[in-house]
Amino acid sequence: YINNKIISQYQTLICDSAEYYIHENIEIAQKLGNDDLLNESRLELAFVYSLSGLFIQAHGILTSVVYDTLPGYLKCRYCWTYIRYYENLIKYTADVKYSDPYMAEINSYRNEVISLLDNGSDEYDKEYAFRLQEAGNYREALKLLLTSFEKKQPETHAYAMAAMSLAKVYALAGNEEEENYYLLLAAITDTQLAVKENEALLSLATRLYQDGRTDRAYTYIKVALEDANFFNSRFKNSVIARVQPIIENTYLQKIEHQKQNLRLYAAFITLIVITLVIALYFNYNQKKIIIKTREDLLQKNEELIELNRRLDEANIIKEKYIGYFINQNSVYIDKLERYRKDVNLKIKAGLIQELYKSSSGSFEKEIEDIYANFDKAFLELYPDFVEKFNALLKPDKRFNLPKSQLNAELRIFALIRLGITDVAQIALQLRLSTQTIYNYKSKIKKERDNGG
Repeated sequence: YINNKIISQYQTLICDSAEYYIHENIEIAQKLGNDDLLNESRLELAFVYSLSGLFIQAHGILTSVVYDTLPGYLKCRYCWTYIRYYENLIKYTADVKYSDPYMAEINSYRNEVISLLDNGSDEYDKEYAFRLQEAGNYREALKLLLTSFEKKQPETHAYAMAAMSLAKVYALAGNEEEENYYLLLAAITDTQLAVKENEALLSLATRLYQDGRTDRAYTYIKVALEDANFFNSRFKNSVIARVQPIIENTYLQKIEHQKQNLRLYAAFITLIVITLVIALYFNYNQKKIIIKTREDLLQKNEELIELNRRLDEANIIKEKYIGYFINQNSVYIDKLERYRKDVNLKIKAGLIQELYKSSSGSFEKEIEDIYANFDKAFLELYPDFVEKFNALLKPDKRFNLPKSQLNAELRIFALIRLGITDVAQIALQLRLSTQTIYNYKSKIKKERDNGG
């Protein structure tokens, strides 16, 4: 039992070591006189021989075993050993002249083992799927193999072998995407398990080479060759030897082509550098002129931006105040029209006393309305006017006014902000004396100077 556990590990790692422990089992079986154990060990030795490329020795053992004397489970193993034996021979010879007869033998032993297995068992489904595969019925074969694959425990050699079987059928079906997926799955699992007898990595390298991915193909074929050498399989070495030079040659050609391209790029870059040096030499002489021109352009641009800003501001002021004055004029024209009609009516009615009373009234309410409308319109244009004005004054001299409202002093500077600098005009619009305007300006100037 212990030897069998060791053999199962060495069968995928080092065939020589597996062979050593199988010979020990043969000696034990001979001493025990147990023919079943003896035949089991001999079939296992034939299997290892076929993996390592000792086909004559493997065939000699298989022909010495009397099939009819074997129990059922060993008959199955006998058939499987022959199937693997002929599969390896096909890969080793790579000649249709031999592969067709070998395939006929495989089919014969497969039919035999199917007849020995229980219908519906996992092994039966797997072998039946291989038969469907050979018949070209890939869809049904995939159904059976996928069902078998799903039963396998991940990160086991059986899982990798099931993935490899799926990759082969997908390859025959022309589905490269699925083929690559299961090849990668099988190769990764074998690598994780340190399996050196790994068909997946060789197949993956070949697939990648066919897809034009030479770099990865070259890396994988090298690892596959190292694994074959470690496993000490003459058979694997010969199979890889047919593929590896082709991939290596293509890889070396690609490297050489890249070197040629690098030389061309180096020459081209050198030419560019020389051209740039010459261009920089001439450019240096023009640099100061360009810098000076750029500075002048920047200054002109800044002036133009400021001018545009002022024009935009002026346009906004014009639009706002034209609308404001048109509206105010319309309001007062309406008031004058109503007043005129009222006067006419009172004159016709002879209400002279009433007319006198109405004409002697104050216009303070209308003046307040004018100031309120002015304040509102101005602060819509310059909402931060009061805040900026206060920033120029000492804290105790700052104005604290209701929202959307100015006082008499701030209205003076509001008109100045709008571009009205004539003191007489300001006094006329605000109904103040020119001296009052001068006094307000002097007061604010003094408070601003004292405020720093």
